[in-house]
Parts: sequence; structure tokens; C-alpha cells
Amino acid sequence: MKRILIIGDSCRDIYTYCTTKRLSPEKPVPVLEIDHIHSVGGMAMNVYNNMITMLPQREVDILTNENWNDVIKERIVDKKSNHMFCRIDKPQQTERVDVFKIDYENYEYIIVSDYDKGFLEWDDIEYICSHHDKVFLDSKKQLGPWAYGAKYIKINNYEAERSGPIVDELGDKVIQTLGGDGVLWNNTIYPVPEIVETLDVSGAGDTFLASLVFKFAQNGNIIKAIKYANKQASKVVTKRGTSTP
Repeated sequence: MKRILIIGDSCRDIYTYCTTKRLSPEKPVPVLEIDHIHSVGGMAMNVYNNMITMLPQREVDILTNENWNDVIKERIVDKKSNHMFCRIDKPQQTERVDVFKIDYENYEYIIVSDYDKGFLEWDDIEYICSHHDKVFLDSKKQLGPWAYGAKYIKINNYEAERSGPIVDELGDKVIQTLGGDGVLWNNTIYPVPEIVETLDVSGAGDTFLASLVFKFAQNGNIIKAIKYANKQASKVVTKRGTSTP
């Protein structure tokens, strides 16, 4: 199998886990004491990290923003309950990718993991889809005609509602994740394999996307790929923070 290429913007996910023992005397807010800090690559880098748990690293490439370590999403989290008090983002300017320099023939599958931070524009994605016939797209942009060329498009409920009638026009290209209710594809719902206690949904969509492409690359069967991706995503929601199965 030729290699898989992941294209998209990445960040550094930081989880600052705290303990809370008292309220502040100045204001009725909890006083947080830092227990430990966990740091991991997020967004497209999380798709990559998930993919290399299933495939040898030499078979997967990633094209992402060079400054991804400086694009920070920090969550302040209660260690005991996993309650998130707040998220602090440190945005950085992200240079747009040059899609004309990609050697598309080197890759069997391309994953576009677009978090709409400026790394990819609509016409970049349209160009990628027009130059490769096996593009799996996950974009936080409102879907438009630029997405027609993708082989499959993964969206969640919010993204489906925001994109409106074009979701119906795209037909069986669209794979809609429904959280705990499973996945909707081609007018059929594929439920999660078993009910689990959800601890943290951070990065679960990235796990689903990587698992979907991995399994589809093995057998070319989208239903089996959806079921496998469902199972893998169900595993990561039982873990803390951005993780892999």
C-alpha cells in the first residue's frame, strides 16, 4: 500500500490537572492547585498520532503548520472529576499551505483534517480533491461546492446543521457522527458497539477519522470501516484528554 498523507492545521493540547480544596476568600471561586500537566499534539497532529498506532510511521506523512507547538489550547481540569473549568487558547498566525507542491501520486489516501485556522482555504481543499480520488475530508468550514470532489466527508451534528441542504446533495459521501448515538451514513444509523461511560470527548473525532481511513484502506468496505471507527472512538472517550485507543 502506498503511503497516507494527512494535511491540516495542528496545535499543542495542554491539560493542566488541578485539585480543589477550598474557595477563594476574595471571590466565591475554587482555588486550584496544579497536580500535573499533560501535553500532546492536537488537531491534525492527533489524527497523525492515531494513525501511527495502527500503521508503521514510515507509511504515514503529515503536512501541517510548522509553528504548531506554539498554537496552544490549554484546558484547566479538575483531576478528580475531570470537570473542565476553562480553556485558554494561545492563537498564532498560521501560514497557508502550498497545495501545488504536493506530490499526490505518492499517496494512496489523503486525509484533510481542516480546523479552519487559515492553513487551508476552500480552494485549497477543492484543488486537493480534484488531484486525488481518495480524499477523506474533515473540515470545520461550512460545507460548500468545494467539497464535492472528496470521496468521503466526516461531519458532526453541528457541522451538518450549519451546512444545510448541501449535506443532502452530497449524499452518501457524508458520514455524520452522532456522539453516543453512533454514526449516520446513507440513511442508516450504525450504533456504538457498546454503551461506555464518557469521560472526555476531546479528539474523539480525530480518532474516528484515522480509524475510518485505516480500515477502509485494508478492505475498501465503508460499512466495516464505519463500525471499526465507531469502536475505536468509543475507546478514547473513556480516557482523559486527547488520546489514542
